[in-house]
Amino acid sequence: MGCFWCAETAFEGREGIVSVTSGFAGGHVENPTYNDVGRGGTGHYEVIQVVFDADPLSYEDVLYIFWRNVDPFDDGGQFCDRGNTYRPAIFATADQRMAAAFSLEELDERFDAPIVVPVLDAAPFYPAEDYHQDFYMKDPERYYSYRRGCRRDARLEAVWGEERLDDLVHAEGY
Repeated sequence: MGCFWCAETAFEGREGIVSVTSGFAGGHVENPTYNDVGRGGTGHYEVIQVVFDADPLSYEDVLYIFWRNVDPFDDGGQFCDRGNTYRPAIFATADQRMAAAFSLEELDERFDAPIVVPVLDAAPFYPAEDYHQDFYMKDPERYYSYRRGCRRDARLEAVWGEERLDDLVHAEGY
């Protein structure tokens, strides 16, 4: 979903979300640091790990939130964040893979442009350093400045229109 700072807030505060953790997945280096991933060569994506209570929130609901917080037509990064680290992807377990693929197919049929977000097999998840977790609370001025500067919300509005889900944290922020 691009930068994990903004990806976190798409899920934070929603009913049924147990935890959201920023980190890395999909690479070939164990326990990478932010600097390792940022330098390149590890193959990792910046990701979030979303733990949810399936009683009030189904996996399909999680996918709905995901899609409305990503530009599904851009595989070169997201918003102002460019490069392999910021590619959008869904990492799905074997049990989740069919639902994820179906959600992608539904969107592919709906839009004229191809959906370029891959559904990948779940990969080892490595949490990012503590200072990245809940960054929007630790440094709100920098977070909101970054978010506005990247024009994330404007692009999501352009793609999703009325379907766009307001980021609950962002909506309560600045």
